[in-house]
Amino acid sequence: MGPTVSGYKPKYDFTISSYTRTLQLAVMHSATALTQLERVVLSRYSTVSVVDDDPSIRAALDNLLKSQGHIVHTFASAEDFLRSSQLNDTSCVIADVQMPTMSGFELLEQMRAQGHAAPFILITAFADDRTRARALSVGVSGFFAKPFAGLELIACLDEALREHRGGTDA
Repeated sequence: MGPTVSGYKPKYDFTISSYTRTLQLAVMHSATALTQLERVVLSRYSTVSVVDDDPSIRAALDNLLKSQGHIVHTFASAEDFLRSSQLNDTSCVIADVQMPTMSGFELLEQMRAQGHAAPFILITAFADDRTRARALSVGVSGFFAKPFAGLELIACLDEALREHRGGTDA
């Protein structure tokens, strides 16, 4: 894993260009560590909102997350999501960093300012060190460089949901 920023070290930071076999095994283990019952409970009652201006990414994530049993809502912009009725029902947000009018960072900031504590996972096609450091400093549950493997995203999402439900906001 990468260096910490402001004392925060995420469990899921997949900007590393080459994975070692050890890292691959650790990710595979964490993805399968949930019991069947935990996975059913997490997915059955979880609404995931995907916010990305790329329709192919929205479609791919919609299919992946629905295959895991999640309720999925997709949005082409942060503004569309903020105006939606799903804002208050979202269990986790997966958002692109770079979108035309409001970035994933700005969306996260707006949600936190409005009192929404849902976990956030950021994805980007432009994973430079500055963007990665910023993502880590705002406390996202995961930061993924496109393209990324669905297994890692699912593992990150499962853990983010489990940790969020274990907190006072559950």
